[in-house]
Amino acid sequence: MKVVIPGGTGQVGTVLRSALAAVGHEVVVLTRRPAREGEVRWDGETLGGWAREVDGADVVVNLAGRSVSCRYSPVTLREMMDSRVRSTRVVGEAIAAAARPPRVWLQMSTATVYAHRFDAPNDEGTGVIGGAEPGVPRYWAYSVEIAKAWEREQELADTPSTRKVALRSAMVMSPDRGGVFDVLLWLARLGLGGPVAGGAQYVSWIHDRDFVRAVEFLVGRDAFEGPVNLAAPGPLPQRAFMRALRAAWGVPLGLPATRGMAEIGALALRSDTELLLKSRRVVPGRLVEAGFAFEHPRWPDAADDLVRRVRTRRRSRLYAG
Repeated sequence: MKVVIPGGTGQVGTVLRSALAAVGHEVVVLTRRPAREGEVRWDGETLGGWAREVDGADVVVNLAGRSVSCRYSPVTLREMMDSRVRSTRVVGEAIAAAARPPRVWLQMSTATVYAHRFDAPNDEGTGVIGGAEPGVPRYWAYSVEIAKAWEREQELADTPSTRKVALRSAMVMSPDRGGVFDVLLWLARLGLGGPVAGGAQYVSWIHDRDFVRAVEFLVGRDAFEGPVNLAAPGPLPQRAFMRALRAAWGVPLGLPATRGMAEIGALALRSDTELLLKSRRVVPGRLVEAGFAFEHPRWPDAADDLVRRVRTRRRSRLYAG
C-alpha cells in the first residue's frame, strides 16, 4: 500500500512509519520540516503540492496537531485546537479533490474525549463524553472540546468514496527516547514513580506494537467507520500502573506525590497535571467485539516487554560506542 501520514514525525508517527515501511509499504510523511527521504513539506493549513501524495494513496493516517506535552494555557490550548481542526480540514479537502481518493482515512483523536470517572469503563457505545464533570479544573472541559472538534471536522469532510475512522487513542507506549513511556520510566528510576494524589485515577494505554496492529486491522476491515478506541483492555489505577513499571525495572519503592507536588513536577517538566490526574478508564469495545487480539492486553507484561527493549537498545549503543 501507499500510506500518507500527515504529522508523522512525532513519537506515534515514527512508530507507525517504521513498522509499515518494514513490511514493504510505501510511506510518505507530511511535515513542516522535511529532513529525509519520504518526507514532503506541508503547512498543515492550506492545499499545496503535497496533495498530489494523497491522490492515488491507499490510506491516510492523519496525526497532525500541536503536542500536548506542554504547559496548558489559553495560548497553547488554542494552538492545540487550531492545529488539529485546520489540519483535519485541509486533509479532507485534499481527499475530496483527489481523482483517486484513498479508500480509508484514519484520523487521530484521543481518549481524553471521555469523562473523568472511576465507576465504570468507557467504550464507544456506552462511554460518557466528558466536559460536564463536577469537581475538576474548568480547563479540562476545553480538552474535551478539542477532541470533539477534531472528530467533527473529519465527519463534516465531503469524502463519500473514503471510509473515515476516528482513532480515540490512549497513550501509546514505546521504548523510544522522548515518548511518554520514556518519561514515566525516568521518574520510576529516580524513585519518583509512586502514587500521585492517591493514585486511584485510571491510566489507559496501548503498547506500540498493538497500536500498529490495530491500525492495520482497521485498514483491512471495511465495516469500521466512526470512533474506535485504541486502548488496551486492561486500564488500571495509576498507583498499580506505576507499581508494575517499577517492578519491571527493578525499583523497589516510589515516593508518593500530593496534588501540589504534582503541580510543581509538571511545571518543571513543562507539562500539565491533567495528563497525570484525569481518570481515563477507556476500553476497546469495538476492536474486541470484532475479534482483534491484543498481544499485550495487560500492563505488567507490556511494561516487561518495553523495559527489555529499552535495555537492549542501550546495550547496542554501548557496544557500538
